[in-house]
Formats: sequence, C-alpha cells, structure tokens
Amino acid sequence: MLLQILNGDATRTIFDKSGLPGEALVWREMLSEGLTPPGCDMSLFFERRAAYLHEKYGINAAAYQADIAGARKTIQKAPNYEEIVLWFEFDLFCQVNLIFLITYLLKLNTPMPRVSVVQPGNHPEVADFKGLGMLKPEHLPALFEKRNYLEAADWQLASAAWEAYTGRDPLALEALTHRTAPNLPYLGGALLAHLQRLPSQETGLNSIEHFFLEKITIGPLSERALYNQFWNEKKIYGFGDFQLDVILQRMARAGVLQRDNEMIRLTDLGREVLRGEQAFLAHAPADNSWIGGISLDGTPWRWSNIESRVVKA
Repeated sequence: MLLQILNGDATRTIFDKSGLPGEALVWREMLSEGLTPPGCDMSLFFERRAAYLHEKYGINAAAYQADIAGARKTIQKAPNYEEIVLWFEFDLFCQVNLIFLITYLLKLNTPMPRVSVVQPGNHPEVADFKGLGMLKPEHLPALFEKRNYLEAADWQLASAAWEAYTGRDPLALEALTHRTAPNLPYLGGALLAHLQRLPSQETGLNSIEHFFLEKITIGPLSERALYNQFWNEKKIYGFGDFQLDVILQRMARAGVLQRDNEMIRLTDLGREVLRGEQAFLAHAPADNSWIGGISLDGTPWRWSNIESRVVKA
C-alpha cells in the first residue's frame, strides 16, 4: 500500500475523489509560522512547539498534540508501506513542511521504501495556479504518474535546510538558497522568501509588512481586498488568513496601520516608516515572535533590499 501525505484538507477533498490508490494522511502543521525548536528529538520538538503555539496564539496545546500524535503514528509506520508520496507546493508554507517531513523520515533511521514528491508550480488548465486545492480530482492522476523519486542529494539538502531553518544563523540558510538538488527545485526560492521576513536594513519592515503598507498608501482597503492582493502577488509565501492576521495585528500594535470595521488604513507613522523617517522596530512590540529558529525580538539580523542579502546590524 502507498502512503500519500497531503499538504492540507482542501487537497484531501480532491484526492478522495481522484481514484488514486493508498492511504491518505493530511499534514496540518504550519511550520513556517513561529518557533521551530532546534536540536531536539521529535517528541520534545512537538512539546516545545505546542507550548509556544499556546502561549503565542492561544492554540489548544492538547488538541494540537493529539492531532500531531495521530500523524506521527502513521509516519512511524513508513517502512511498512510500498511507497511514500509527498504532495506539496512551491511556496514557503509547503516547502518548510516538506523538508521537515523528509528529515523526519530520515531520522527514523530504518530501511525506507521509495519516497516520491508531487509539487507542481503551475498547471496548464488552471490560470494563476496557487496550489493543489485549485485542481479537480481528474487532474491528480496525471500529476501522480509524473511524480519524482527522491535521490541522495535531495535527502541531504532537505536535512541541511531544516537544520539551518531551525538554527539561529540566517547566513547558514542563505548559503543553501544557492544549492540545488534534482527534485527540490523550489526550495531555494522559498528559503529566500523566508529570509526576507527578517526586518529590512532600510526601514525595519519585512517584505510582507512593506507590501501591506505600500498597498494602503493610496487609500484604505478592506482586509479581504488586501489579502487577495497578497495572494495574487506574493504567492511564494502560501500563507493563509491566520498568518496574515498575525502580521496585521503586530503592525496595528506598532501603530503603522489601523484596523477599523475590517478596513485597513495607513497612519501618519506608517507613512513616515515607509519614507525611512521612522524606524519600524522602534515601535514594533516585543511579542515573542519567531521565524524558524530566529527570535525577532531584538535580532541583529537584517535583510538588505539594496544588496539582496542578509546583513548584521
């Protein structure tokens, strides 16, 4: 039997109607959001992550642990399957989950069946493709037939990328954006997008924060309109409402924008930050925000838009 690991419930709905063989497992984590504890075994990793998600976002730790425990129980049986198929997309959200799962399988340290990946970057029948959830059940068999099997270089790069993603040194991760592997064609671009979530050297705004402020300079936008523009123009991130809400809330607390009846307005401080007259980080709250292994509270690391690289303040 095949184990088909899917990137979300939207894909599961389509998969169940596709007629494809195997047992389906939905991986529901959002490892691109918040702390990913480094250098610990999987049980401790999820314990620490559950505690963080509860403290930071109010996510029920017991419910989170129960869902993860069920998924882990299936993954632990990976050697019993004929093949494992990983269905993930080109964006940061999916690529972080993908390298984690590849690393998890590697850490089982047991003879493994063949592992393949399905990760489309576009689809000829779907204009402005953003993800597997946009497809129809009849689209999946052709993607399945064209799946690619992981090679040694893929395992090595995924493992190195996960270790660097959970680490404190973004330069180690930046070095990997230039490495390639046969079946991880989107990883470098996704990791680059991740690094652009560091505060910029120029204004202190990261890529997403700058995007939001720039879009409301002309006038107020509804939350939905702003999110739709983000999803159309920043597909590389793959973030859902939850993650975008977290970002807007932090920006509102910093005073660079106002949220009023689901309308988003730029403040005078926001204009000054965009012009480089005020430093965003002087107003942004210290709120236990993390991206991977890097705490954003007082980090010396910056993304230089001028040099297109990570620098240390």
